[in-house]
Amino acid sequence: MAQKEDYYSVLGVDRNADQNELKRAYRKMAMKYHPDRNPGNPEAEEKFKNINEAFEVLSNPQKRQIYDNYGAEGLNGAGAGGFHGGFSGFEDIFSSVFGDMFGGSFGGGAARARRPQRGNDLKQEVEVSLEEAYSGLEMEVSYNRVDTCDVCHGTGAQEGSGRKTCPTCRGSGVVQFSQGFFSMRQACPDCGGQGSILEKPCKACKGTGRQRSKANLKVKIPAGVREGIVLRVPNGGDIGTNDGGYGDLYIETHIKKHKIFQRDGDDLVLEIPVSFPQAALGAAVKLQNILKEEIKVIIPEGSQHGKVISVEGQGMPVLGKAGKKGNLRVVLNVEIPKKLTSRQKKIIEELSQAFEEEGSKKSLFEKLFG
Repeated sequence: MAQKEDYYSVLGVDRNADQNELKRAYRKMAMKYHPDRNPGNPEAEEKFKNINEAFEVLSNPQKRQIYDNYGAEGLNGAGAGGFHGGFSGFEDIFSSVFGDMFGGSFGGGAARARRPQRGNDLKQEVEVSLEEAYSGLEMEVSYNRVDTCDVCHGTGAQEGSGRKTCPTCRGSGVVQFSQGFFSMRQACPDCGGQGSILEKPCKACKGTGRQRSKANLKVKIPAGVREGIVLRVPNGGDIGTNDGGYGDLYIETHIKKHKIFQRDGDDLVLEIPVSFPQAALGAAVKLQNILKEEIKVIIPEGSQHGKVISVEGQGMPVLGKAGKKGNLRVVLNVEIPKKLTSRQKKIIEELSQAFEEEGSKKSLFEKLFG
């Protein structure tokens, strides 16, 4: 009995090849030695059998392990052997590997090939300022997408030409071939299951009816949008095939860092410097909100460094809730002067003395550790 050729050599792959490499190699070899492409060639027919047998084993992790350890002889009791396993085994392999190329096999390929296919969804990132996120805006987004060819207007044919019946399948969209005692049908590889081919393909899109082009869309960014929010623009993606329609465009928003305000959810945070007298005695200070409108904030008497004063309704709009806004949180940063005039020093010394007289006579050390 002649020794079988190594399965890895049959497919032309390394012994460490993964499943994707095996599938690519199988497609290439099976297409090359397919009976339809080699009519009346017994050598090609035998090669085609060997290719399917090799792939049937190597695509199965359990059988591949047995083959790697014990060779083809070890598979005698494992049900391996490509065509030896019967019609159903070969059908499963051929259908799974070539299904994405021809839209399926054994009669269903032509119908699948003519099925409308929706276009791909696309994603685009945009950046807006905090003021724009507050007010909302309509902005133009430029990006590339697959659209209808503007030369042939989607027909795929040169001007003045059209389509003709596919000579390979004679308009049926499928081809049929016999292999031993069974026959198989698959989508026609020349017309892709359409049943017709172009007389003169459009040079701009090479007959696809589609081409990559620049798109400009106006996108509405809602008031209160947050960092990372994704907005959906229907029909903004690639165009599909067979009248399958457009995919969608997804806009991911990013908010630029502001020089003054920080954002915390729907609230805005603003740090302001205040003097010691303002913190100690209390004060009314004028500030500007995110829209540069003047607002008044009351600093309570005896405010400490880091105190937060909340101003209701002066934050960001709440996304999806008309009229509702977060708060403005004003954080007090009590400043200690680094340089004092002699008069200022004298006043502070008098103040310190007054504190000591009105308070405990104990020293600071005694107050802390006494």
